[in-house]
Amino acid sequence: MKLIRLDYDFSVCKIMDSSQVDFQGEYVFLSKTNEEISLVCETTRVPANKTAVEHGWKALKIAGVLDFGMVGVISKISSILSNAEISIFVISTYNTDYILLKEHTFIKSIELLIAAGYDVI
Repeated sequence: MKLIRLDYDFSVCKIMDSSQVDFQGEYVFLSKTNEEISLVCETTRVPANKTAVEHGWKALKIAGVLDFGMVGVISKISSILSNAEISIFVISTYNTDYILLKEHTFIKSIELLIAAGYDVI
């Protein structure tokens, strides 16, 4: 399986509302529940109306469009990384999945995934 390294710094935020979200960014992930509105975006595009933010995330994208019937894609990746005590933050979209990793674990994570047979570009 091929993973694409995204050359952006990301931040994970809680925001008051979506009025200040910059949807012109290449990567904008927005979710809402009855308890919060969460935003993952490029660090340079964090809105002023954030109520909490954690900077220092990097991302890998699973290449191609994943079929909804595929089983174990994230499980295999998370197992490799959890065995090395590396936590992940996963975002799923209609087409594919994104694996966010803290910046200080990013290079080690890539090395582990390559050693496990993943093609990281």
